[in-house]
Amino acid sequence: MSFTYDDVGATRERGFCPPGFHPLYVRTRLGEGEKVFRRAAEAVLTWELHREMGIGIEATAEKAAPGVDVTITLAGLIKAPCRVVWTLEEPRRAGWAYGTLPGHPESGEESFVVDRTGDGTVWLTVSAFSRATKWYARMGGPATRGLQHAYARKIGSTLRQICAPYSEV
Repeated sequence: MSFTYDDVGATRERGFCPPGFHPLYVRTRLGEGEKVFRRAAEAVLTWELHREMGIGIEATAEKAAPGVDVTITLAGLIKAPCRVVWTLEEPRRAGWAYGTLPGHPESGEESFVVDRTGDGTVWLTVSAFSRATKWYARMGGPATRGLQHAYARKIGSTLRQICAPYSEV
């Protein structure tokens, strides 16, 4: 299956949003220190974060890697097929992005990146660009985008809870 949009991999570039798509950028402070970073990276790269949120997730591998197919099930009803387009595992940054495949209610890309800044603070950044493709997503209009922002904030708060026991502060 082919991606449902042209700019595959574009979430690597901060702030990029193709014409006709809606941007999303949510950054959440997770805590401090190397242990928080390692724990957050593990939870993001192994789908644990999404499962902890109660989201149905089926993946063709145990860990995010380019080419891995992922199907998200929302509210037990909506199947959203995606494919991982890039990953990164660096000493201070880790994460991945997936792009939408045919059958997804949206078209676009979303990334989940954990980074540890110079002062030791650990952050999760969820960034995306999308546009509705299914009738029910189009009918939602601005409410759909509001739900996407709420979802990104919930991802951040869930990861902060997962990492709380590892915080050095």
